[in-house]
Parts: sequence; structure tokens; C-alpha cells
Amino acid sequence: MNRQSSIHLFRFRGIDVFLHWSWFLIAIFEINWRSRAYSSVTWNVLEYLALFLIVTLHEFGHAFACRQVGGNANRIVLWPLGGVAFVDPPQRPGAMLWSLAAGPLVNVGLAPIFFLFLLAARAAGWQHAMPDVYLFLRAVLVTDIGLFVFNMLPIYPLDGGQILRSLLWFVIGRARSLIAATVIGFIGVIGFIALALARGSLWLAAIAAFMLLNCWGGLRHALALSRLAKLPRRDGFACPWCNAAPPLGNFWKCGHCGTAFDTFATHATCPQCGAQFPQTRCLDCGKPNPMDRWMIAAVASQNSLGARV
Repeated sequence: MNRQSSIHLFRFRGIDVFLHWSWFLIAIFEINWRSRAYSSVTWNVLEYLALFLIVTLHEFGHAFACRQVGGNANRIVLWPLGGVAFVDPPQRPGAMLWSLAAGPLVNVGLAPIFFLFLLAARAAGWQHAMPDVYLFLRAVLVTDIGLFVFNMLPIYPLDGGQILRSLLWFVIGRARSLIAATVIGFIGVIGFIALALARGSLWLAAIAAFMLLNCWGGLRHALALSRLAKLPRRDGFACPWCNAAPPLGNFWKCGHCGTAFDTFATHATCPQCGAQFPQTRCLDCGKPNPMDRWMIAAVASQNSLGARV
């Protein structure tokens, strides 16, 4: 989902919200599919817009929580299968857990508000006097609860699957927790495929395909993390972001001549062409930082360890 295929809607507190072009195609289908639920198609349009308002608030929950724990979040993309908040929390299980849980918690917070509106409408007799308004309020409440239940399914990459991964991270580590979450996700994908075939639903099939691709990508990433974790580490350096010591070996490549080298052995200078690099990317969390910050982080980590001892 690149920006060229999306429309920029607005920017709020440094977070840009985009709408993918395919949203309009699905909107036409969904609105026409439920056109008989109301006396006017206007209510169908409002119902669909309410769905994506809830999704947007859900994604902002992810983004603000990520920032709260020191992560980066500056883009949200809305598309037919929901929304994606591009969040980059610190690579710690607690920070990851809060960034993920905040989205569904938005739905939990919205549910009693929508429920009170529906109760008030029922008390006022709107189910008979203003049936369209009553049906709309009920649809919004059902949508919010439905999104929460769906997102909390323990199937990677849904929020529930990623929350499960974060909880497992506390116990079995980063790589193995992701492997476990993706394996459970594959089982969930099989269930969605069976349900899609039973109902003849292209929509469920699309969701299953999306889950399958993400589970496969997550499994490959987990295996790469597992291999990375087994590498010997260099003393005297630590990532300022995740506090991981860099691995020993020629794992960095010069952007000028293509030579693979150990940037920590050469102080961020290519041994082949002499090019110097102002920042060095951490292989564990992907964050780039100047070499001096790697050294400062290592000293701070050692001082902290010494204080605890």
C-alpha cells in the first residue's frame, strides 16, 4: 500500500491519514448490498462512513499508544479490509503490547457510548417514529462490537494474534513468540478458507489471503530473527533503541561499492572505497544511529548493570 495509490485525507497531530483507491469500489458494493435496510440510500452511505470512522479511531489508538512508549507513528492507511497504522514501537514486549492493545481498547471505550445512544433512541420510541435513525444507531453499535471481536481473534496479523505474540515474548523470547503466533495464524487461515468455501464468500477468501501472506512473511521474519539471535556479539557497542549488541561479521554493505564489511570493526568506514557512513542500522530493530551513540548506549548499559549488581 504505497502513497501513490492512496488519497491524502488529512493530517492530525503529525499523523497523515490516507484512503486507498480500492475503498471506493468496495463502498459501492457494500452500500448497494444493504440498500434495502433503510428507506434511503443516504443512510447506507452514513453507515459505511461510520464504519471507517470507527476504524480510523481504532488506528489512532495504535498510533498514539506507540508514540506514548517512545515509538514512531506518522501514517494511517484506510482500505477495504479496514485500516493499517504504520507504527514502529520499541522492540520490547511491553511497548509492543501496549501499542497493539490500544486499538481494540478504543472499540471497548466506544461501545458503551453507542449503547447509551441506542437505549435513548429506544426509550424515545424511535424504532417506530424514526426507524432509519434507530437502525443506524444499532448498526453502528454492532459494527463496533464486531470489529472488536474480529480483531481480537488470536490469528496473526490481527491485533489478537499480535497481542498473543507480545504476551509470549515475555516468556519465550522475540523470535520464538513470532514463530508460535504465525503457526497459530496458519491454523486460523485454514479455518477462514474453509468458511469462505462453505459460504462461497469472496470477501472471506480475500481476508484469508491477506492473513496467509502476512503469516508467511511473519514466519520468514521470525526465522531470520532466530538465526540472528544465535550469532556471536561484539562488546563495547549497543543499539540506543533496543540495547542489543551488534553481531560479529560482515553484515553491512557499502552503498557505494557494494562491499560487505563489519562496520563496527572499521568505525563505519568502508574498507574498500573509504566511504564513511553517518549512521549504522541495527540488525535487530532496524533503527539507524550514529556510531558514537552506539558507544554511549553500551557505556550506559554497563553502568546500569553495575548499579544493579
